[in-house]
Amino acid sequence: MVSDTLSKAEARPARRRPESLAKLKRAARKLFVERGYHATRPQDIAREAGLGHGTFYLHYDDKRACFLAFVEDARVELQHYVDSRVAATDGSLEHTIAASLNAIYDYSESHPGVLGAAMTDEAVIDAEGVQATPLLIRWGCDWARHVQRSMDEGTAVGIYDAEIVGQAILGAIHQTGSEGSRSGRRRQDVIDNLTRFLVRALKPD
Repeated sequence: MVSDTLSKAEARPARRRPESLAKLKRAARKLFVERGYHATRPQDIAREAGLGHGTFYLHYDDKRACFLAFVEDARVELQHYVDSRVAATDGSLEHTIAASLNAIYDYSESHPGVLGAAMTDEAVIDAEGVQATPLLIRWGCDWARHVQRSMDEGTAVGIYDAEIVGQAILGAIHQTGSEGSRSGRRRQDVIDNLTRFLVRALKPD
């Protein structure tokens, strides 16, 4: 019996197929966006992908693992958006911030609902009761690295704790985006105002 169990466990990776994983990822993304994390079940994902229920578990240990893979894919996609826009600027603090904000809005418009769904991860708890690091916090850490780099290069004032400022910037982006959408403000007005505010706060005298 033990040897049979080991044989199945050893064979499991060999039965994984890239095409079935791609189908599961597309299906999971669709359902997490449409239904949310809690209303989506592994069998729903497998069915949406046109695969058997057991195929889901060849690629993911559970729904949480599938969801966190979706979150990571969204983070990487957004980072590519941001990096490509920032690379096309002159590297100044103002243009870097503006390009980053535009990239975030462009991604949100091109991938409706994805960021909102991905940010659900702060409510995801694993079996040991350990909370997954929220996507907003991770993005705040990315901003902190940008701020620290600007401080090191002398393009941002060096009196701040970059980690705190990074989280503050991300919070500002999240809140102003929500307010802009609620109030019907033009996207460019939101970006211009937030860019001026952040530049004024960070730029050396």
